[in-house]
This record gives sequence, structure tokens and C-alpha cells, in this order.
Amino acid sequence: MTFDDFNFNEQLLEGVLSMGYREPTPIQQEAIPLILEGKDLIACAQTGTGKTASYLLPVLNNISKTEKKHTHALVLAPTRELAQQIDQQVEGLGYFTGISSVAVYGGGDGIVYGQQQRAMKEGVDIIIATPGRLIAHLNSGTFKPDQLKCLILDEADRMLDMGFIDDIMRIISYLPKERQTLLFSATMPPKIRTLARSVLHNPAQISLAVSQPATGIDQQVYKVSDSQKIPLLSWLLQHKEYKSVLIFASTKEKVKALYKALKATKIQVQAFHSDLEQSEREEIMLAFRNRQLQVLIGTDVISRGIDVEGISLVVNFDAPSDPEDYIHRIGRTARAETTGTAITLVNERDQRKLQNIEALIGKPVPVIPFPPEVGEQAAFKPVRASAKKNRKKFPKRNPQQRRNHTGTGS
Repeated sequence: MTFDDFNFNEQLLEGVLSMGYREPTPIQQEAIPLILEGKDLIACAQTGTGKTASYLLPVLNNISKTEKKHTHALVLAPTRELAQQIDQQVEGLGYFTGISSVAVYGGGDGIVYGQQQRAMKEGVDIIIATPGRLIAHLNSGTFKPDQLKCLILDEADRMLDMGFIDDIMRIISYLPKERQTLLFSATMPPKIRTLARSVLHNPAQISLAVSQPATGIDQQVYKVSDSQKIPLLSWLLQHKEYKSVLIFASTKEKVKALYKALKATKIQVQAFHSDLEQSEREEIMLAFRNRQLQVLIGTDVISRGIDVEGISLVVNFDAPSDPEDYIHRIGRTARAETTGTAITLVNERDQRKLQNIEALIGKPVPVIPFPPEVGEQAAFKPVRASAKKNRKKFPKRNPQQRRNHTGTGS
């Protein structure tokens, strides 16, 4: 199957080819025809599967057929980084169509807010927004969605985890009832199904099984005490040749503390967190993307919002509580059939988290001997896992796509 099979507008197809797209991914093959038919859709698909283009392409194609200028589509996203990333994809894919878009997010100065206001008043075709900032524009009367044709909820599970459900429902209350609604989520917990039932009408459904980590990822575990984490990480960064390193810590406070500790050892590092000004965040990300910055530290917020090729090492400074977050995190390396390393530092309290990760990926993660230069291997009391419980919570995944194009997702 090729993109020619979708009968896209000629200018849109030119943009697709100029972006280097050749064959549609599985989510694109399934979603694009359904969206072109005008159906509501609930899709379970991970980051990295091509989901953004799976909804942008049919939406861009529909907009290209309209003559009257108005806001046709609204994309709600959990973070400013993801909103910017989607906006960049609109710019690339729609380059030859003349379709306009604006990313609406907080954290900027008054100039940025004014630019967002002007774009919405002038009738931009697509708005990509974080819920909180869009509420501000609703309150000011800038955002007028009376002619909106399509609403997309991207990474809906992450938005609900971040507490945006009230904002989302308030925004939806302003939208036309006659519209197409598309919901994309990496996971499908009950709260997402409840949201889907309340905002979608007889949706088609697509479910791609949770993917396994890429075969090119060398997964490793170091068993450490908390006091050994920073010395070990410093030693690895100074004695191994990793050109581009992404480190995940569990909280913003840990990100800041780890940044100070690594900076003191003369490692080229930056912290990425919400206390930074938007211009600072963009400058850091640009430096990391251009290989002018070796090490970037952040929380799970950037595991889904970052799109950087060539990351050679991902470090879980804190083991993630959700095993699927582990797959999101380490999936930042070994992209596009390359290779990379993923190291997880596991303390005694995190042994259960490691067992859950191994249950999900279906194999043990090798434990690497502790470097003698750093100290002795931490000795933990063994934790007995309940295999029955793990199988129930993390069932063996079917590698084939599971599709059901009827029902409500309940």
C-alpha cells in the first residue's frame, strides 16, 4: 500500500513525499480511510507508530477541499512540546497546500500570547493547543469554535493523568455538537473508555498491540543503592562513549538535583522542566537535537513529546512505575533501525517495578556487574513475584493488530 491509494489532494501528496514518507504505517493504513469517511474514531496506538500523520493527513485533505476560511480542526495535546511537534508536522505535510496552523500553549511571554490571539482572530485552519491555555483564550473570547468540524484528542491518557479532564469537558461544551471527534491514546484504561462514551458518537475502533522494545536496544539493569546512583551514572558518562544521552528522573525536583550533581563533574548537561521559560526550553531542545548538548535530563513529560534521532543512551535514573512508560522511555533510542542502549538503575524498593517491566516485555533484563571503580554491587533481599497476578495485569500481547470497527469502546 502507498499514499497514492488514499487519493489525497495533489498538493498534500507532494508534501507527504517531500517529508520522506513512502509507505503508510499500520495505524495510518487503518485510520486514514475511516477519518476520510467522516467517522468518529478511538485508536489505541503508541508514540512512534505514525499516529500524528494518521489524523493530520485526512484532516489536511478535508480542509484543502473547503474554500471558506475558518478554524476547521482543533487538536488538544498534553504538553507544549507535543503541541509544537504537531504544529511542525502540519507545516511540513501541508507546506504546498497553504493550510495554516498555530500552536497554543502556556509558558511564553505576552508577545507569544498576542501572536496566538491574532492567529485565532484571523481564522487559522488548525489550532493545536494545551487545554489550560485554550481555556484562557475561551475566557477572553478569542477562540470562537462555532464552525469547527473536527476535534482530535491526542495522548488522551496522558491528558487525563495530568488532571485535564475538567478543562477538556469545558472546551468540548463550547464546540458544535455536529462534528467529527478522534481520540488517540497509548493505553486504554477505564477512564479513557468513559471519556470516549461521553464525547464520541458510534466510533470506529483501532487497537494496535503494545509494541515491544526495538530489537536494536541493548537493555541493561544496574542494581544500586540510592547513594550509588549518581556516582555510577557519572562514571558511565565519563568512561563510556555515548554521544547523545537522555536521562529520565521521576520528579522535577530530582531533575534539578541530578543536573547540579552532574554539572559539578564537568559533564555537558542540561535539565528540562516546567520552571524554565519557553524560550529556554526551545533553546535546550535545539541544542540537544543539533548535538551541541550531550546530556538532557527530564521527566516522563518528554518521553512522549521528544522527537530526536540518534540518541545513543537512555537512562532510567528512577525505574518507572508504569511498565508501558518504560517502553515509551527506552523507545527514544534505536529508532529507524539503529542501535542504542537503555540502562535502568534499580534500588531495592524498585525490584517489583522491574518484575512488572519484565512481565510486560516477556523476558528478563540483564543485570550488569557493578564497576569496581564505583563500589560493590548492592545486595537486595529477593522479592517473590506473583506470576498469576502479573499475568492478569500484564497479559501476553498479541503481536498482530486487533481491530474492531464497531461499538463504543466499552
